[in-house]
Amino acid sequence: MTVQAGARLLEGAPIADEIRAKVALDVAAFARTHGHPPGLAVVVCGRNAPSMVYLERILKACASVGIESRLVHVEGDDPAAQAADLTVALHRLSDDRTVSGIIVQMPLPAGIGLKVVIDAIDPLKDIDGIHPLNAGLLRLGFEGFVPATAHAALEMLERSGAPIVGAEAVVIGRSPVVGMPVAFMLAKGGATVTVCHSRTRDLAAHTRRADIVVVAVGHPGLVTGAMLKPGAVVIDVGINLVDGHIVGDVDFASAREVASAITPVPGGVGPLTGALLLTHLVRAAQRQAAERPELVAET
Repeated sequence: MTVQAGARLLEGAPIADEIRAKVALDVAAFARTHGHPPGLAVVVCGRNAPSMVYLERILKACASVGIESRLVHVEGDDPAAQAADLTVALHRLSDDRTVSGIIVQMPLPAGIGLKVVIDAIDPLKDIDGIHPLNAGLLRLGFEGFVPATAHAALEMLERSGAPIVGAEAVVIGRSPVVGMPVAFMLAKGGATVTVCHSRTRDLAAHTRRADIVVVAVGHPGLVTGAMLKPGAVVIDVGINLVDGHIVGDVDFASAREVASAITPVPGGVGPLTGALLLTHLVRAAQRQAAERPELVAET
């Protein structure tokens, strides 16, 4: 599909459908071998409406490909008690042989630090790549689990056909969930990477020389067409609510007249994230069966 001025629209839904179809086959094969499908545990502290919508989509996606999933609520209002209950829940799930992967919905409630999660979750079941072991493997260039949103951004870029080797890439945002993992993966792929953030001076000077721009800061309209190199590929990971509409971090109207390819928001990276998370789960289940078979329940 094309849009005016020649910018190609990079849509996530068709790719997500293709990925889920492959996952369904892998799940069925795993179930035939082990007598049960991979299992996913989704842990949420408190009740956040936007988060619950996202989680429900994950649970539905699991059901559509034959994955067994469960939602684990850690209730309460006292941060200390919640942290203790979260620790107990994560230890229990890490030891549960029917659970192949665990994700903990972010952000955590105020007063509960990420260390609570990383101290309790089994890195082999950490399919969203938040444990320091997985983050370290990524930084060193080895295979581990990476955050699904960062993986989706790279998958979209690779599917766009844009050359990564030798490309000048600018990543705007340095979060451990998107910005930094994307930067490391781009560097591993052979790009020259600049990471920009809120304290970067003259952001446009960096973006105007970039062949690839990945934006993930939560700032609507931060990047405009005037800030782009003609022909750049733009991956917009931002999700912002403006006047009742979901928009990205890129001013789409102006950027699409300069870029050669661009992701829409919504409809770009978002649909890919959940689909790729399922591939992480299957890979976790397969690794556990091969490396630590005592973790895999046989029926």
